Amino acid sequence: METYVSEQTIDFRRAHFVTSAPDIHHLPDDQGMEIAFAGRSNAGKSSALNTLTDHRGLAHTSKRPGRTQLINVFRLDDDKRLIDLPGYGFAKVPLEMKLQWQEKLAQYLEERRCLKGLVVLMDIRHPLKDLDFNMIRWGVAAQMPVLVLLTKADKLKQAEKQKTLRTVKATLAELEGEVTVQLFSSLKGTGREPALAVLNGWFQRHDDETQPF
Repeated sequence: METYVSEQTIDFRRAHFVTSAPDIHHLPDDQGMEIAFAGRSNAGKSSALNTLTDHRGLAHTSKRPGRTQLINVFRLDDDKRLIDLPGYGFAKVPLEMKLQWQEKLAQYLEERRCLKGLVVLMDIRHPLKDLDFNMIRWGVAAQMPVLVLLTKADKLKQAEKQKTLRTVKATLAELEGEVTVQLFSSLKGTGREPALAVLNGWFQRHDDETQPF
């Protein structure tokens, strides 16, 4: 598993909210590059976005799982965006709502051409649930780079963190895709700089590929 790290950096603190879309038809034009953040409800997606962008209130957080029900768009510059996808896997919601979330996710992942990178967040205490593994496997099958953030790393002792990290890396190595696995804690700031280095690399790669010869 390899990753692409850039020496050129984007100022993620410039991220600002653009819109909350009920479906892909209400998103900005399908141009430029988007990196999507996906994960089970309450895995810490919104907190991670706030930590990465150094904006405490950029993405709304809640102790109540399932708060993110729309596709939230944050712009870095004219052609670079971060996408906060609806959380998945939360059982205590009506079936109809759960099916609607699944439909939004599938539609975005399958039809959004400017999606060029996927960040999958998993609570380090409960990693690699079926839906998480399926999301990562989809990214690999789509030949898309995937960054797996094992969130809430502050909840475990050092030995437990490293053991889980090794296990997840070994399991995902079998997919033979471009998958990077890192420890992450929004509370402690653990993993922020390594994660930003990966995201910068993805954006830079896209810029390189779209440069005219």
